Amino acid sequence: MAKVIMIQGTMSNVGKSILTAGLCRIFMQDGYRAAPFKSQNMALNSFITEEGLEMGRAQVMQAEAAGIRPRVCMNPILLKPTSQTGSQVIVNGEVVGNMSAQEYFAYKKQLLPRIREAFEELAPCTDIIVIEGAGSPAEINLRDNDIVNMGMAQLVNAPVILVGDIDRGGVFAQLLGTLMLLSEEERKRVKGLVINKFRGDKGILDPGIEMLQKRAGIPVAGVVPYMDLSLDDEDSLSSRFDKKERAGIDLAVIRYPRISNFTDFHVFETIPGVSVRYVASAGELGHPDMIFLPGSKNTMGDLKWMRQNGLEAAVRHLVRAVPIWGICGGYQMLGQKITDPEAVEEGGAMRGMELLPVCTVLHKDKTRARTRGVIGPLQGIFAKLSGMPFQGYEIHMGRAYAAGSESVWDAPVADGCEGWVLGTYVHGIFDRGEIAVRLVRELALRKGLKWEDTGIPDYAGFKETQYDRLAAALREHLNMEEIYGWLEEACI
Repeated sequence: MAKVIMIQGTMSNVGKSILTAGLCRIFMQDGYRAAPFKSQNMALNSFITEEGLEMGRAQVMQAEAAGIRPRVCMNPILLKPTSQTGSQVIVNGEVVGNMSAQEYFAYKKQLLPRIREAFEELAPCTDIIVIEGAGSPAEINLRDNDIVNMGMAQLVNAPVILVGDIDRGGVFAQLLGTLMLLSEEERKRVKGLVINKFRGDKGILDPGIEMLQKRAGIPVAGVVPYMDLSLDDEDSLSSRFDKKERAGIDLAVIRYPRISNFTDFHVFETIPGVSVRYVASAGELGHPDMIFLPGSKNTMGDLKWMRQNGLEAAVRHLVRAVPIWGICGGYQMLGQKITDPEAVEEGGAMRGMELLPVCTVLHKDKTRARTRGVIGPLQGIFAKLSGMPFQGYEIHMGRAYAAGSESVWDAPVADGCEGWVLGTYVHGIFDRGEIAVRLVRELALRKGLKWEDTGIPDYAGFKETQYDRLAAALREHLNMEEIYGWLEEACI
């Protein structure tokens, strides 16, 4: 069986996902077969595996860091929030149904055998499994039937590294307070503490570290600096959403409350002279060079939100002046009408933005598929994309129909409004770079910019450099000898 180590945090967004990826990379570099595992993930960024199963995007990123293909057994349970109190529950890559928080809390104990089965499927082909927790192990109201933090650690007898985020303040209270709320047995599992996202002079921090170690009785295994890396984020806590700078080519992504798969736009961040801004109000939108409507876990609810806060009107006002591209839920919003006869989301029907000649009917059956093909004939500013090969994946509830008929719209890309509006169900359509670069080139020509075309970005290669940078930083700032020791004799 594989040896295991677990990363838990004092709260959400302390850097568990990134540290898990970094350790996977280090172990891979050191010659071991490493793999990530997260029993339960709550996120709206998801991915479709080669087998057509859905899993969290963070575990895909971690598998890439480990140099292996993503498998759904690395993330057996995925929760995709649909409202403030409910989520779509996905088990082993397939939808079980929508549940309220209370319903899921009562149901999740039935999932323990499924978690064990997934872990046991992964373990035989792996030397080291790096397990990621969720939120905080000190959520005392959730301790019963815990399946993702100390409950998971106990299930597989994993040593735990507890991570705190100094960038958000109060890191000593975070770490000590978390330890105080653990049971004695749980505290014994915590072998080391890590302070993450440090900025400044570490010498000033050292006295605090010494006092922390004395009070906790647990060594500090490292102080990791704040790192400016471009890796796929787990959820909507992404720091990307805070970036408002504008470059020569200004791309605006609508940030609705239930935005999903915003990883679709990460490749644009690697293209010189391009900025990606996430906007949540009409005032923030301005007059960008292009607008993207991304995926949504509640298309009807997020379109209502756009309608109520003025963003729909602001986007429509820019039609024929600014190109607009919708993906998945954003594609559905751009159509003539959305109908929900089975109450998958809101129920009933609502008018779309009426910018594409399609209508959407939502169904309970989810489409999950890898897809590839060639873009058909397009108009206007998108014309140069005609005939380009693409590949990606689809994750959506419902189907698109040609407006005014019962014919399924089977083209991968739909256009309208005289070539200014485009829609597709295909996530990852920009990841290979060719389409993204050609699109930016056309935007630059239209704007009259002398844009230096540096060629097609090797996005996969770029991510490899990011994983190597992450691993190098962790080697420098973590006590890897101690960490290997906590893995007992697995790596000797």
